[in-house]
Amino acid sequence: MTDQPTASPYAAIKIPDFRFLFAGKCFVTLAVQIQAMAVGWQIYELTKNPLALGMIGLTEALPSIGISLYAGHVADRTNRRMITRIAVFVVLCTIATLAGFTLKLPPGDSLTTVIFVAIAVSGFARGFYNPAMFGLLSDIVPREHYGNAAAWNSTAWQSCAMVGPILGGFLYVGFGAGWTYAAATVLCLFGLVCFSMIKTDSVIEPQKHDSIVENIKEGLNFVFSNQIVLAAMALDLFAVLFGGAVALLPIFTSEVFHMGPQALGTLRAAPSIGAFLSATYLMHNPIGGHAGRIFMAAVAGFGICMIGFGLSTNYYIALCILAVSGVLDGISVYLRSTIYQLLTPNDMKGRVAAVNSIFIGSSNEIGEFESGVACKFLGLVPSVVFGGCMTLLVVVVAFFKAPKLKKLNLEDLYKSENNS
Repeated sequence: MTDQPTASPYAAIKIPDFRFLFAGKCFVTLAVQIQAMAVGWQIYELTKNPLALGMIGLTEALPSIGISLYAGHVADRTNRRMITRIAVFVVLCTIATLAGFTLKLPPGDSLTTVIFVAIAVSGFARGFYNPAMFGLLSDIVPREHYGNAAAWNSTAWQSCAMVGPILGGFLYVGFGAGWTYAAATVLCLFGLVCFSMIKTDSVIEPQKHDSIVENIKEGLNFVFSNQIVLAAMALDLFAVLFGGAVALLPIFTSEVFHMGPQALGTLRAAPSIGAFLSATYLMHNPIGGHAGRIFMAAVAGFGICMIGFGLSTNYYIALCILAVSGVLDGISVYLRSTIYQLLTPNDMKGRVAAVNSIFIGSSNEIGEFESGVACKFLGLVPSVVFGGCMTLLVVVVAFFKAPKLKKLNLEDLYKSENNS
């Protein structure tokens, strides 16, 4: 750990518009986490099918992947602040739809269909939200504070991902799925208000190409010609794709630990508790030297944690393992976010974030689908252990095939204004 050129751990949060962005992200993330917890338990109650749990992730990922490249182009040509507001409004409408139909319809195929349609529309909105948010951060925060902003952003996401599932579990037990979605709707509305308070306009650079296809192609060429960016995306993609066990937590909770929605909420929150701790630490002690090796070690440790979780039959041991996996994931997220911000020119932020959304963001949902399919054919425990082993294999391949990432020091990126 070495110092980065940041005046204080609170440099980014001192910027008024970043405070609104931070608060907005907190509210939206909290709402989405409550929704995700409720959807997972509700779908398992309705279907009792692990493949259906995997389909939740796939249903959200496919629209997001399908629109991401175009959304990245839009984020580099129009006002990112407005795109963010519209995307959050659509997410707000989908959660409100879940609330209304869950309270109105009896359990059955019709309700299941509504849930999956709402998830698909939410995924479409997320395809626009991620590139716009990535670019909006660089519009608001000076370059020298990117690392600090990444730590604050990670803290926002992880703290809400920590509180959201626990709160969602208690709401679900106390009031049912419909009112749980209603509470999430209110929180999402608060997030929309916060994003509406941001005053910073995007700096739209003159475009080199008039064609949408050419602009998208330019963003893809940047990613695939930059070994550090490409390797970081690929490493995290396969780690999340194979190593995630979140989709299977309802089955572990019900059939291995013999507990209910509250325990599920705590399990879902455990990785976020660990990630929150690591993000808070990194806010005060940023990583500089040996960043690439630390990144690879964190991903490898995450894979080992997944193997340990899959083999665990004790709820409290599993809880601790998931918390440790969150610590390691928090380090990975911090480094990945900082690397992308520092290496990407501002006029390409949306397109690069769109590719990252395909590589990383959607891999969470596709990873849930993979987990559901693997569980269906391999069994619950073998599917999680297999995923952890595959994560370790991916790290080994990256260690030998991506020397620039392995040797990366963040100080070098901060010193250069023209990285490629």
